[in-house]
Amino acid sequence: MSFKDVIKKSVLESFTGNNITTTTVCVTLGITIILALYVFVVYYLSVRKTFYNQSFNVSLVAIAVITAAIILSMQSNLAISLGMVGALSIVRFRTAVKDPKDLIFLFWAISLGIICGAGIYEIAIIASLLITICIFALELTPVGMASALLVVNGKDFEQEAAILDIVKASCKHPSVKSRNSSVSGVDFVIECRVKEPAGMLTAIKALDGVTGVSLLEHDGEVSF
Repeated sequence: MSFKDVIKKSVLESFTGNNITTTTVCVTLGITIILALYVFVVYYLSVRKTFYNQSFNVSLVAIAVITAAIILSMQSNLAISLGMVGALSIVRFRTAVKDPKDLIFLFWAISLGIICGAGIYEIAIIASLLITICIFALELTPVGMASALLVVNGKDFEQEAAILDIVKASCKHPSVKSRNSSVSGVDFVIECRVKEPAGMLTAIKALDGVTGVSLLEHDGEVSF
């Protein structure tokens, strides 16, 4: 028997599927479902302050189970494994991921399916715990104050200097982002970081000619 025949025989014997029993399939998929439900809960708790996408969260559980089933099938038969590689190579997903954090959970679910399908449950459990600790620990990391947009409605552009004097007294380095003029008057959009907005808004509203003032804040990314 040549060296080529030995390699061929060893590869074919590794895909005989004798080790893939019904018990193995049930245990693997059961553990995958439990860990996937754990990811479901973590995702629900970590995005409670933002927009919660229930359909995406449900899909995480399904992705983990489907991936584990694919890995089990690839272990049992060489033809299935080669066909699966070819089929996945032509799949194109065009759904845009809006939140970068969703990518974490998406790869987490896929990796759980791969690891559990390979039967390495200890790595799946330890990795899940470490990922959870990292997610919640990094969310507690303090960040800088987010910028706010101050919108002031007035009669003419001569009020800009007085408005900026009040804004500079309440925050550092304000920046005028927009000046708009219309039949009803003028609008100023000023980017600023202010700790006590109530006093600044009251002072600006008291200026002669100011018809309206509003401060728009957000919980998104912070620019420095």
